[in-house]
Amino acid sequence: MGIITKVSGPLVVAEGLAEANVSDVVRVGSQHLIGEILNMTGDRASIQVYEETSGLGPGAEVVTTGMPMSVELGPGMLDNIYDGIQRPLPEMRALTGDSITRGTDVPALNRDKLWDFSPVAKPGDELGSGDVLGTVQETSAILHKIMVPPGLKGTVKSVESGEHKVTDVIAVLTDARGVDHELTMIQRWPVRIARPYERKYVPSRPMNSGQRIIDTLFPIAKGGTAAVPGPFGSGKTVVQHQLAKWSDVDIVIYIGCGERGNEMTDVLMEFPELKDPRNGEPLMKRTVLIANTSDMPVAAREASIYTGITIAEYFRDMGYDVAVLADSTSRWAEALREMSGRLEEMPGEEGYPAYLASRLAQFYERAGVVECLGTDARQGSVTAIGAVSPPGGDISEPVSQATMRIVKVFWALDSSLAYARHFPAINWLTSYSLYIDTLRPWYTEQFGERYMQNRERAMHILQEEAELQEIVRLVGQDALSPEDRLTMETAKMIREDFLQQNAFVDEDAYSSYLKQFRLLDMVLKYDVLCRDALSRGIDMNGLFAIDAREKIGRAKMADPNAFEPVYDAIEAQMKAEIEELSAGGEEQ
Repeated sequence: MGIITKVSGPLVVAEGLAEANVSDVVRVGSQHLIGEILNMTGDRASIQVYEETSGLGPGAEVVTTGMPMSVELGPGMLDNIYDGIQRPLPEMRALTGDSITRGTDVPALNRDKLWDFSPVAKPGDELGSGDVLGTVQETSAILHKIMVPPGLKGTVKSVESGEHKVTDVIAVLTDARGVDHELTMIQRWPVRIARPYERKYVPSRPMNSGQRIIDTLFPIAKGGTAAVPGPFGSGKTVVQHQLAKWSDVDIVIYIGCGERGNEMTDVLMEFPELKDPRNGEPLMKRTVLIANTSDMPVAAREASIYTGITIAEYFRDMGYDVAVLADSTSRWAEALREMSGRLEEMPGEEGYPAYLASRLAQFYERAGVVECLGTDARQGSVTAIGAVSPPGGDISEPVSQATMRIVKVFWALDSSLAYARHFPAINWLTSYSLYIDTLRPWYTEQFGERYMQNRERAMHILQEEAELQEIVRLVGQDALSPEDRLTMETAKMIREDFLQQNAFVDEDAYSSYLKQFRLLDMVLKYDVLCRDALSRGIDMNGLFAIDAREKIGRAKMADPNAFEPVYDAIEAQMKAEIEELSAGGEEQ
């Protein structure tokens, strides 16, 4: 037991803790506030407290638990809302009311709920780390696999089927030394240590987000990493929400880390009402929300990122594809900076600690496609997507730069696009994806070579437009040749009719790969037909005024389940009208 000698906001210094270790969880003061030891000097420990420390003073007691900061993993995490250190907020509200009392200690997993456990293993089976003991139908969308914890193997001595609480013994495993290990449905795992796996693979399948600028121009692979930087009001949170709603992953972990409370309220109000497009069930049935908003204790922000990624790794180990959405890593970095300042560490650039880049890398590098532990060779993936909120939208600041060195996809949000009401406001000239080459075989196999050819042609047209804009600003659009005017028109169609997408219109909120392919292909066919007509001397203004041009603009609003006949009709009309113009021009 130690005694507090200093309190500085969330940082507490205590002496007399010679038996404690770095990263141990401690209980501070008479209210037993939760804290974690950051460093040790002899028997003197610096502790970050995850709750409000007002009223705490020198002389108060500190007791170590002897355990590192860990999370409880088991049935009951899905369709739940946690704070940064995995305390269930709905149960805490039921216990203490709207204002959560300090020191409240509620188990992360409900201890009273009964789960129907169906054994897969039987007595006498030899099981190793990660092998499945049995299953629990946690929600209508997800089958929860109860696995042998990492580091344990042996022979199944007994296994109990039927309804059990998470703390009940469901199996007994006898190891090689003859020692019996009683297993429950709960695993505890230190949040700062990555969960083990057999091997890691290069990501080779794209994650379908339903957002056209992402899926077609700047795709992310399942098991990949991405950053969404942008200034205030550019739509970071809406992009994160869209990814959480529509991504074709099995499970979503949404971490609201230091962002405004009303944004998290939108998530909490909206997600329970959303239907999963794959099975029609509520989206919350495969979602875990971690809420650590800007008005909650700053130290818990730092833990919330690790809590989320550890929960994601646990579901990955079952063979699921998991997406971790962190909104935002800038607020997490600010929490690091505050704690580093209170620890009187040597500051790095802009006051951030010198280890900022390595901490960011530790988070993003826990993403990936892996072969899970266990004899059934199942594969799972964790995709990590972090929002970055650079002050004033300046991505030269340390968090943005450190993130760009780590992630392979960069969706740069642009305030000028947001002010022009172009959403998602992802700038196609400054964004990039380094997964293009590894995903190319998948796109080619699914849609043929034309999918990637169209992508490259669209990018080329958009870059040409940016160069032509310089000329237009100097001498006006009338100085351009008809071919350049067509390039400007086609680029405008790609921007407004393809890239621009309305998250609040059902027909446009989500686009399948096939719909994206057909829509872009239609715009590019218009470009090809018009170039051919221009080469034969047809009037440019007549080509831009055909009825099919307006229908192309409205084509993205076609019914997602019946767009192909609509697109076929528009393409046929477009060809007929341009041929009619061509025939008329040749007669003259």
